[in-house]
Amino acid sequence: MSSQDIPEENLPAARDTGHGAVKVADEEHPFADPGLPPHEHRVQDIDERAAKRSERTVALLFTLSMLATIGFIASFVAIPVEKIVYIFPLGHVSALNVALGVTLGVALFAIGAGAVHWARTLMSDEELTDERHPIEAPSEVRSKIMDDFRQGAKESQLGRRKLIRTTMFGALTLVPLSGVVLLRELGPLPENKLRHTLWSKGKLLVNMNTDEPLRPSDLITGSLTFAKPEGLEEHDHGFQNEIAKAALMLVRIRPDDIKDKRTMEWGHEGILAYSKICTHVGCPVSLYEQQTHHVLCPCHQSTFDLADGARVIFGPAGHPLPQLRIGVNDEGYLEALGDFDEPVGPAFWERG
Repeated sequence: MSSQDIPEENLPAARDTGHGAVKVADEEHPFADPGLPPHEHRVQDIDERAAKRSERTVALLFTLSMLATIGFIASFVAIPVEKIVYIFPLGHVSALNVALGVTLGVALFAIGAGAVHWARTLMSDEELTDERHPIEAPSEVRSKIMDDFRQGAKESQLGRRKLIRTTMFGALTLVPLSGVVLLRELGPLPENKLRHTLWSKGKLLVNMNTDEPLRPSDLITGSLTFAKPEGLEEHDHGFQNEIAKAALMLVRIRPDDIKDKRTMEWGHEGILAYSKICTHVGCPVSLYEQQTHHVLCPCHQSTFDLADGARVIFGPAGHPLPQLRIGVNDEGYLEALGDFDEPVGPAFWERG
């Protein structure tokens, strides 16, 4: 039914609010502003004991967040990375990952739950209306905003509820420590651990397949062989970490085909030793083309010329494969004459 169908005697007098809206409908303004329903007080508004119970609940949640954050840090320090546990229905999972996930989740959830419970039970819940105004804020509006802010701060009872204030600040202070602990392990510290490998003067070159020391006669021209340092065994603790830096690639090239004098001097009778770790993102380089003396990384097609100091001739790699200087000991075995000339693998912040 439209307003025109309503008998005129039944239409109440219209009352203009001053902003184009009316409290009571009429023919010109058929849709009235119903206004806000009457405010209903919560039990905490009228019973201080209920308010105290809510305060203790909020403080308990904030305290739980602090304890969970401490548990997060303790788990990170105390639980070994390799520890595996069985948890139904997840199966066998990393104990460290589970502990970190649970403690951090509880810490964040407790802060959020405490803030929500605080707002719903103790902060003022009386609805206020404000008419629309131009985008430009006059001075009286800015003054009103500051007054509203001060009023909101007063109604939040932050100054009055010291227990909530103290525990909230404690929870918000401790939670960022979780991120600090995680940042500690995002990358290597500026030390020399990426600049050195197990290779050193006198270390024998051991065949990765046969686990036997290599002699020059074991390598034929055009061959590609992978080697590891003497004393590094697959069953050793930390084998993967060490071989990721020390993996060696041996090729034998006719001396006349070697283009760089330094490359020749660091080899032995055409046998050249290079890091097997690609300098792009660390993939193992293994695809060798003996006619061109090029080796290809299968991950992103970086190509290196082994006859010319393993310089990059194609692909995203940023620098050549590091070369290992080798020689032959008194027993006729190939040995290292030092460590790699450059840090192996991809670039890193502290690399000069």
